[in-house]
Amino acid sequence: MNEKEKIAKRVAKELNPGDIVNLGIGLPTLVPNYIRENIKIFFQGENGILGIAREIPEEIANPDLTNASGKYIDAIPGAMTFDSAFSFSLIRGGHVDVSVLGGFQVDEEGHLANWMVPGKIIAGMGGAMDLVTGAKKVIVAMTHTSKGTPKIIKKCDLPITSNRRVDLIITEYAVIEPTDKGLILKEIDPDISLEELTKITGAKLYVDDDIKMMEL
Repeated sequence: MNEKEKIAKRVAKELNPGDIVNLGIGLPTLVPNYIRENIKIFFQGENGILGIAREIPEEIANPDLTNASGKYIDAIPGAMTFDSAFSFSLIRGGHVDVSVLGGFQVDEEGHLANWMVPGKIIAGMGGAMDLVTGAKKVIVAMTHTSKGTPKIIKKCDLPITSNRRVDLIITEYAVIEPTDKGLILKEIDPDISLEELTKITGAKLYVDDDIKMMEL
């Protein structure tokens, strides 16, 4: 299991039966692969589907069914497809229980920057701003560093996606909760020490009194 699969599997533990969960582009689209078959989660793609199941091979796929990353997917019985207007009505109307987004940076105040890559020409932030603002709970699923550079930092130097504080950060090494006090370390991977984690984190971490070992 690689680091992205590990993060996706840990994110899956945060979801409850019956949740409507939006999955952002990239790493978040792996989450349905780790939902137990007896647990029904309604995964939404902002491209216009509610009821995403696992990714499937192209040779057996319906070419009209993809997730936000453009990967072919299966769909659960009763799934529905719709246009962008309906999709964003779900998001902006507060009907999404959890939004799972990737990130380039998260700072000590829990602000997420996840849409602008330095040196890259892009059209815009897509639905990220709506998702961070409209969902009841926002989980950032990202690797702890990028080429050795911390992604959890004191202050975002990329444009932030929303003024809203995200609810949880899940990396391959830690589960961190942004709060009024700061970033609370809730879980740590058993294969890394607190000292090592601190060195690859560019922001101050407060260790929870009831810190746990990260379990998948």
